[in-house]
Amino acid sequence: QVQLVESGGGSAQPGGTLRISCTVSQEIAEDFYLGWYREKRDEIANIHPGETTRVQDRYIVSRDNAKRMLYLEITNLKPEDTGVYFCNTWPPRSRSWGPGARITVSS
Repeated sequence: QVQLVESGGGSAQPGGTLRISCTVSQEIAEDFYLGWYREKRDEIANIHPGETTRVQDRYIVSRDNAKRMLYLEITNLKPEDTGVYFCNTWPPRSRSWGPGARITVSS
C-alpha cells in the first residue's frame, strides 16, 4: 500500500517562510507525480518524476528520490495559508492520505 507521512509545519508570521516534509513509500518515490494539498481539497503544487524542484508562485516543491522525501516550502506566508497540508500522488489516491502537517499563519 502506498504510504505518505507528513512532518514539520508549525506557526509563523505573515511574510515568513515554512517548510514541511513528506516521507514517501519506496514504490512510488521515483516514478510518480507527487503533490501537496491543503485540507485534502485544495491542490497546492505538484512535481513530476523527473524534476527535483518546481516553483509555483509562492510554493517551492522539491523531491529527493534517494531519500524518498518530498518537501514543500511556502514563502511570503499569508493568513489564508493556514490549514493542514497533505502530500499524496498527483492526482491523489484516496487510501494514501497521511496525518497531515498543520501550518498556522498569524501575527
